[in-house]
Amino acid sequence: MRRLLFVALFASGFIAAGVFSGAVIADVTTSTATTTVATTTTATTTTSETTTTAAPVAPTVVPRGVRVAGVRIAGLTPADAVTAVRSAFGRPLEIDVDRLKLLLDPTRFASAYASTAVARARVSDSGTNVPLVVAVRGRAVAAWVAGVAARVDRPGVAATLKITGGNPRITAPVLGRKLAQAKLRARIVAALTSNSRLPVRVHSAAVKPATTVGLTAVPTIVVNRSQNRLYLFDGTKLYRTFPVATGQSIYPTPAGTWHIVVKWKNPWWYPPTQDSWAQGLKPVPPGPGNPLGTRWMGLDAPGVGIHGTDEPSSIGYSASHGCIRMQVPDAEWLFDHVDIGTTVYVV
Repeated sequence: MRRLLFVALFASGFIAAGVFSGAVIADVTTSTATTTVATTTTATTTTSETTTTAAPVAPTVVPRGVRVAGVRIAGLTPADAVTAVRSAFGRPLEIDVDRLKLLLDPTRFASAYASTAVARARVSDSGTNVPLVVAVRGRAVAAWVAGVAARVDRPGVAATLKITGGNPRITAPVLGRKLAQAKLRARIVAALTSNSRLPVRVHSAAVKPATTVGLTAVPTIVVNRSQNRLYLFDGTKLYRTFPVATGQSIYPTPAGTWHIVVKWKNPWWYPPTQDSWAQGLKPVPPGPGNPLGTRWMGLDAPGVGIHGTDEPSSIGYSASHGCIRMQVPDAEWLFDHVDIGTTVYVV
């Protein structure tokens, strides 16, 4: 009986222990499943964060081997690179015109966009030479070039005839100079836009003087008051010599350079009313008693001319009232060999 009771109690305890053990396993299993889900959720979150891509950042210095308009700025910060480019652009540009050397300040005539060029340089490949955009102020350059031309340009000097020692002498012509302003403007603009500081060199062109063709054959009259002689030159070659009468000491023939402005055949003579010696005299028509003879060659010296005379004995003396008297045949010959505009030197 006791054995049966003991066996029953032992069996009941064993069954109870089995049921307890099953509950623990179930609890463990449930806990494990829950942990697995949590782990899976964590892995998914981590994968999502890893696939996010950040925006590229420009380098803080200019890449190696990069230049702007030939200026080396590799390894510089953007601010330092802009300063270097502006400094290089501001270097004076030498301008050589013939023997004249000038310095042009680029910052007065153009603007360089250094910041824009450096921004491009920061993202350029090694070895890139980034161009520098330059805006040139054309009017300012043109005004500067015009000022240079005013210093360089000079007109040519034509050959001229001068009297030396009572004789005519022809001076040699002198070439002038003229600056090609358009060429110089173009070269300055090219140097500024390319950021080149090599000297800009131009030469002015020779300019011939006004034509002197035939100058050596131009008739010229020289009247020597002390000799009372009239010399006709063909250029510098003496062609004819004539005895004349020139002005008295109180009515001297005016010295200087004059020109024949009028020619009259068989002129009337009219007394100069402003002179006291002519008071009461009346006009004289053409004829043997005319004080002017048969020819009158008036000068641009007031009241003075070269003419014939009705007093041939006065020739060779200072006897006139300022005019140049000639023998009538001589005056007629000269009249036919000179033109209006002929130069007359009274020495």
